[in-house]
Amino acid sequence: MRVLVTGNLGYLGPPVVQALLEAGHEVQGLDSGLFAAAALEPGPAVHTRRRDVRDVELEELHGVEAVVHLAGLSNDPLGMLDPALTAEINLVATVRLAYLARRAGVRRFLFASSCSVYGAAQAPWVDEQTPPRPVTVYGEYKVAAEQRLVALASPTFCVTALRNATAFGYSPNLRTDLVVNDLTAGAFLEGAIRLNSDGSAWRPLVHVQDIARAVVLTLAAPVETVNRQVYNVGADEQNYTVMTIARAVAAHVPGSRVVVAPGASADRRSYRVRFGRIRTVLPAFRCAYDLHAGIEDLLAHYRRVGLRSREDGVRLLHLQRLRGAGQIDPRLRFCTLLEAPA
Repeated sequence: MRVLVTGNLGYLGPPVVQALLEAGHEVQGLDSGLFAAAALEPGPAVHTRRRDVRDVELEELHGVEAVVHLAGLSNDPLGMLDPALTAEINLVATVRLAYLARRAGVRRFLFASSCSVYGAAQAPWVDEQTPPRPVTVYGEYKVAAEQRLVALASPTFCVTALRNATAFGYSPNLRTDLVVNDLTAGAFLEGAIRLNSDGSAWRPLVHVQDIARAVVLTLAAPVETVNRQVYNVGADEQNYTVMTIARAVAAHVPGSRVVVAPGASADRRSYRVRFGRIRTVLPAFRCAYDLHAGIEDLLAHYRRVGLRSREDGVRLLHLQRLRGAGQIDPRLRFCTLLEAPA
């Protein structure tokens, strides 16, 4: 299929684009370029339209057969930066994009949602039947977007929401504000694995390559199987406490140590997630990476690229630098015209 990937220059974009290309799809990208300068190395080369997702027009979607929507403010700190802006980008622009895609004749729309919608879980385990309990603006708008997108679905416009577990693993546009990537970078660069909480919170994990695999399989699945579906992406055995993650990192980086901040308390966000539905909907889906394989792969890439700092991979810090330099305005729009990347 001819697939448009929004946010293809971000963290998930490069592995998703690569997996789609390897599956034989024709891929084009659409990205605002906010985080392009933070990339450690180039991702897969595809034609990319430099465009804010808020500004997409109908004619830009003509001829596209599937949209994989990754673009948006990507975590809790960015969501809290300006809740109204988060609503504008992660909800309003997302639903508008899907509406335009349906009008343009796009057949499939895949939305990258998040297991963070489970927030402060009350049950020992949660799944897609569990009512969401988001505790952040980011999670709230993921739930709202899922609901409105599914309402747009029809027999000729297949909508699927993939609730990804907490992503980890290397990407050319690395994020170091994700728990495994952050703790591994701290061990690699400083020999210190720093926790700001007491480490008791549970997190489900999924490697970026496994997210990419789920996208490819979803596009290949029969429409009647995945239309109007919302499913968690990950594996039951990939639920860990943050402390368990920290100790696993320490085991892979000799001489590193776990350091808990004085007075650290429990994180409100804590949830263990079941992944039975994806095994039913996509029988071929299996996670190729567990925590330990992912840490080893991260370390190999950190050595290869000569990782020097975690700061460029922290999305909030990157945006603050752009604003401080006068490159973007408070609405996260560039102040000067950007040329589309080659």
